Amino acid sequence: MLTQPLLDKLRTLRLPGLRAGLEEQLRQPRYADLSFEERLGLLIDIECARRDDGRRERRLQAARFALRATLEDLDLSPVRGLDRRLIFELGQGEWIERHLNAIVLGPTGAGKTYLACALGHAACKQGLPVRYERTSRLLGDLALAHADGSWPQALLGLTRVRLLILDDWLRDPLTASQTRDLLEVLDDRYDRASTLVATQVPIEEWLLRFPDPTLADAILDRLVHNAYRLEMRGESQRKMRSPLPAAGN
Repeated sequence: MLTQPLLDKLRTLRLPGLRAGLEEQLRQPRYADLSFEERLGLLIDIECARRDDGRRERRLQAARFALRATLEDLDLSPVRGLDRRLIFELGQGEWIERHLNAIVLGPTGAGKTYLACALGHAACKQGLPVRYERTSRLLGDLALAHADGSWPQALLGLTRVRLLILDDWLRDPLTASQTRDLLEVLDDRYDRASTLVATQVPIEEWLLRFPDPTLADAILDRLVHNAYRLEMRGESQRKMRSPLPAAGN
């Protein structure tokens, strides 16, 4: 069979990795010393790697992270207050397999969003579907879902996500309807999937953000008691990276 028609068929079959590998083998004479099985194995490895990369990239796009953050680039200096061993333990994803939660606490600008996205990125690399949401925007989307009749589908979509990241958790006090929506989401996910919340509000102040203490207790029961807690310290990362001089300099 002529080479070009073979390459064209590989494109038609949507085997870009195998096609690229074959082109490489045709260009490099060193592959001639390999057996047919060895050359075929290399081609299949390339195709599988391409497909894994593609699936990972689609998971990252579907997650809609606020930042392209990785644990490898995370600042773990002592001033940040993070336990290096715990961070990389969470990066392995076993807590998600066990349907546990995580709470990232810290002042404004401490890097909570970066850490949350880095843990989400690690989960995507392990083949897990992840979704990142600003809490206020998610609540707005859920209100629209009630209005247009898509609430059941919206709730099902959140239930199926293995790791749901809720950033800016309880930044603003909630209404009664928002509280009920959050309880529905967390109730469906409890003991089935993991939720990570990132917030500057201390846990002891959470009850004050809910209008109904009974619903608040139910939400905290599903979120807090089986959660890892990561408390961040240090100056605002935005302030430290600012190109402008500090006031008074």
